[in-house]
Amino acid sequence: MVLVKAMSEFKFACPVCGQHITADSRTSGAQLDCPTCFQKLIIPQAPSSADSKLIVSAAQVGKPRPAQSDAVWQNAMPTPARRISRVSFLISVLLLGSAAGAILLFRERIISLVRGPTPTGRNPNAQAKTRSRTSYPIPTNTSWSMNLSKAVIPDVPVAGGIRGVGFFCEHATLQGGNLTLRQGRTWPPDLGITVQLFARQGEELSGKTVEVGPDRAPPIPKVVLRWKDEQDQARKQDFPGGYALKMIFGEAVDARMSGRIFLSLPDEAKSFVAGTFDAEIRKAPPPRPRQPKK
Repeated sequence: MVLVKAMSEFKFACPVCGQHITADSRTSGAQLDCPTCFQKLIIPQAPSSADSKLIVSAAQVGKPRPAQSDAVWQNAMPTPARRISRVSFLISVLLLGSAAGAILLFRERIISLVRGPTPTGRNPNAQAKTRSRTSYPIPTNTSWSMNLSKAVIPDVPVAGGIRGVGFFCEHATLQGGNLTLRQGRTWPPDLGITVQLFARQGEELSGKTVEVGPDRAPPIPKVVLRWKDEQDQARKQDFPGGYALKMIFGEAVDARMSGRIFLSLPDEAKSFVAGTFDAEIRKAPPPRPRQPKK
């Protein structure tokens, strides 16, 4: 039998990061730290042949030695990628944090560039409010008419068309003798109609029917049409006469009063509303004291 003397220097691989490490064969069994991943390793036995292209793998301290299949062939495969060092990791985190901060800082400017310039003379806040309004279709179950004998009051909540735009009554109030039907959450409304009746308190209208033809002479109730323009500014138009109105009031119960209405106005858009309502009765404010004449 011929004994082959082990080589004096050999290379082995770190089982964690794959780093190739050179060691003296006399240090086999000793411990050292991997220069790349800093894991504690046990130096393996040197290969029996100096011509061997097999790179043995070291074992971690406190863990079983890897099987022979874990060894790698020198030059057969590229050296495994090394782990990212702690310094590189920290630098990457700082760069990502700086980029995120810059995005937050210039977020409004970036959004404005994406949306494009605001049209001259327009208020962006007003445009947002205008876009947030609910749109309703103009109903087809009734229509504008100045002939009260042909007026149709459908058994559905009040709806219609105001200035050529669909209207739907979202809130109804009866304060004093003023019946207000409005669309919109705030005052002044997006769209609305107020009929100023001759009553001090809403309860006085219980069971009453009001009919006003376009040819009726004063005194008659005044009708106020309200809307908001493209700049979200409140606008109104008064109609002291020339309209067709039919109203039927129910009985006041628990500070509420139901009723039915048909109203056609003589404006260019032929605004009209028709349907049923359930109005909240509110107390009218006390009359202002008269100032003494000087």
